[in-house]
Amino acid sequence: MREDTVTTDPWGRVDDDGTVYVRTAEGERAVGSWQAGEPEEALAYFHRKFDELAGQVQLLEQRVRGTDLPPAQAEASILKLREAVAEAHAVGDLGSLNDRLGALTELVGKRREEVRAARDQARSQAKEIKERIVAEAERIAEDATHWKSGGERLRQLVEEWKAAERIDRATEAGLWKRLSTARTAFAKRRKAYFSSLDEQRDQVRGEKERIVIEAEALASSTDWNATAASYRELMRQWKSAGRASREAEDDLWNRFKGAQDLFFQARSAVFAERDASFAANAEAKEQLLVDAEKILPVTDVRAARNALRALVERWEAVGPVPREQRDRLEGGLRKVDDAVRKAEEEQWKRSNPEARARAQDTVNQLRKSIEQLEGRLAKAQPGSKAAKEAEESIAARRSWLQEAERTLAEFS
Repeated sequence: MREDTVTTDPWGRVDDDGTVYVRTAEGERAVGSWQAGEPEEALAYFHRKFDELAGQVQLLEQRVRGTDLPPAQAEASILKLREAVAEAHAVGDLGSLNDRLGALTELVGKRREEVRAARDQARSQAKEIKERIVAEAERIAEDATHWKSGGERLRQLVEEWKAAERIDRATEAGLWKRLSTARTAFAKRRKAYFSSLDEQRDQVRGEKERIVIEAEALASSTDWNATAASYRELMRQWKSAGRASREAEDDLWNRFKGAQDLFFQARSAVFAERDASFAANAEAKEQLLVDAEKILPVTDVRAARNALRALVERWEAVGPVPREQRDRLEGGLRKVDDAVRKAEEEQWKRSNPEARARAQDTVNQLRKSIEQLEGRLAKAQPGSKAAKEAEESIAARRSWLQEAERTLAEFS
């Protein structure tokens, strides 16, 4: 009988007319009809339908718990399975499937909150990042003067912006507008700088063109000393003028240096020829310098001065010497002259009546002071404080007197 089937299966039964029912908490629900066999076969068939549905629930559980399935997609899958369970043509514990789906709903809800919290945190961090990017861009736009590195850094900041998470639309738009404004301001300031730099370089080029024209006009001059001084002044003006554009700078410098080299090469050739003719003069002055050095050390000031004066007259009569020897020879003679002059000064100091009078006065004062102290010592009690002080003062003044007498002796 079919009634036996009803009592032996806890989740369903097959009616006498072949209708298959499933038992739920809300009561029985017809899920199908079976006419082709025994009730056990019907229930087995509808149990397999349940197993398929349970397998789908299990698969969803694995995906939700074991993967990072987005909450919205998980919720859509849960809803779809709930509808499938509610309308399932299957026999089994459909209530347990709903309970499992309910647990999944709670889990997905928690996951959604976690995702929302993580997204909010990411947006907060992204906002901080983008605010930092904008602040740095604005500093560059206002203060940077290294244009190449400043422009490169702004490009890097844009890439950092793109890599950061998106934030709410209004804040994103406001910060992006500030970033764009900073980039535009930097570009305008850089353009203005290079525009003024171009004007400045044009002015420098004009100034250096004037210098070059003047240098080229002097290149054939034979006024060696005055022209050399003029070239030094032109070089000073060149250095203080600043820099023109690289191409103009190189061209103008080559012209300036060419004119300068032409002049100095010509001067060197003339001086070399002249120096060759002065070689004999140098030999004569070498001998005169040897004679001058024999005056030292000075023992007779007047004789030394007369001998040196005669040597200087012969020195001047010899004439010029090659430039590379001139400083050495002139310096040697100057050293002898300095030694003679120093000896003259020392002799004058020794023969100066005023200085001798001052020296004599110092000696007299010290002698008088010593006599007074000796009188005081004679009146003092031997070993007393007054006697000791007098003895110390006498000893000091006698030492000073010896020095003053030596100084006075130098005037004798």
